[in-house]
Amino acid sequence: MSAVPSVAVGTASLADRVILVAGAGGGLGSAAAIACAAAGATVVLLGRKPRRLDRVYTAVEAVGPEPLLYPLDLEGATPDDYATLAERLQSELGRLDGVLYCAADFAGLTPFEHADPAAFARAVHVNLTAPAWLAQACLPLLRQRDDAALVFTVDDPARVGRAYWGGYGAAQHGLRGLITALHDELANSPVRVSGLQPGPMRTALRARAYSIDEDGMARDPVACAAAAVELLSAQGIAHRGTVLDLS
Repeated sequence: MSAVPSVAVGTASLADRVILVAGAGGGLGSAAAIACAAAGATVVLLGRKPRRLDRVYTAVEAVGPEPLLYPLDLEGATPDDYATLAERLQSELGRLDGVLYCAADFAGLTPFEHADPAAFARAVHVNLTAPAWLAQACLPLLRQRDDAALVFTVDDPARVGRAYWGGYGAAQHGLRGLITALHDELANSPVRVSGLQPGPMRTALRARAYSIDEDGMARDPVACAAAAVELLSAQGIAHRGTVLDLS
């Protein structure tokens, strides 16, 4: 059983905000969800593993407003599924103030010519297409707020865009392009778009790339959670259209 992260302490407030965290069962997603709740947000926990989400739910409820669970497998979700999610948020909460996308798919380092085509396509979908579809479905709700945020977690393209990173590395380049394009489209709207590059973290995803990790710079995801809260809060205006690099 994986441990539930402790609370990351920050100064930004998310009081009276509703924040959707995609990938809430993962290392950074769970830490950020708990930090958002501690900052006052009502958090919607989206992920594909209900048992893991249940543990995060308990931790979130202990530090902030009661969260909501929304199990969804992003690999198989369709645009209609995201539209249904937005409708549920509208009917049950009446608002959405921020989206934090932490979900990721990475099968491991593999030479391109030997890679499973399905694994490549899955990585591109979960790491690029899915966040785009989620953002598209949530934009009408976000536009209703005076200040709203779309935050995408990104990796360092100089590292993961190199040999053997396959679909995951390719998708990371595309995700940065999506951030730039959405920022240009929404620059005059109430919706802020930004990225969060947490740098090396001790997570299950990183363990698939480094079986023996000698990188002493790798941090606990909890150390990066306060930055996610800042980007989702009113303070995030300072990072509009940019990627906050913590590495």
